[in-house]
Amino acid sequence: MTSVIQSPYSSEQITIWLRGLLTVAWIDGDFDEEEQKLIASLTQKEIDPKIDLSSVEPITAEELAAAFANDSEGAENFLRTAVLVALADGIYSYLEDKLLYKFAQALGKEAIALEALRHTLYEHPETEPDQRSTTLNISELSAQGQRALLQPVRHWLDGLEIHDPRVARFLGKLIPSQCPFERDIELFGHKIVHIPPLCKLNPLYEQLVSLRFRALSYLADDCGEDVSQYF
Repeated sequence: MTSVIQSPYSSEQITIWLRGLLTVAWIDGDFDEEEQKLIASLTQKEIDPKIDLSSVEPITAEELAAAFANDSEGAENFLRTAVLVALADGIYSYLEDKLLYKFAQALGKEAIALEALRHTLYEHPETEPDQRSTTLNISELSAQGQRALLQPVRHWLDGLEIHDPRVARFLGKLIPSQCPFERDIELFGHKIVHIPPLCKLNPLYEQLVSLRFRALSYLADDCGEDVSQYF
């Protein structure tokens, strides 16, 4: 039986919050058909069961600023979840970085963690020259070097607090339940490329796992929900 939880956020704030996460998820268009269906189901379940996904407009920075104008902690937690959604597929892109900086500025939040995160930027071959990162490639650093460089991001993300079941359900579904298996892509019986596990591609994968665990623990312990469907 699900207990009644008094969320510190209004329904309007949560709708804006989830629209913001969808905007981040959609920004680089790197979602296959299965992932698009997942996002559609999440949108209909947590925002409006009758919603037409095509009618969900990307959130604007101004809408975010208005929704969290008097809630600094809520704004900070939204920004943390937005960053984690951007990292969920293992690639932090220029478009995601640009959008998150815009959100941070609108919410009046310092972007110290985002500055560190820029070292992980992925440069797609089709990215315009003036849009490419000029920072170092983090994959060239040792594991110790990566950890030191990204420590501000880790510390900031670990400060995320979950106080609303709708946000918790959204994150529990969107973040993979386990590190995807490594696999080989073969053509005519010959291996042409090896894809390592996502956890080896994403230097902040531990933060994703931790967030998912906290979201499901909140649903189980505080909300009394059965979380077996998330595994």
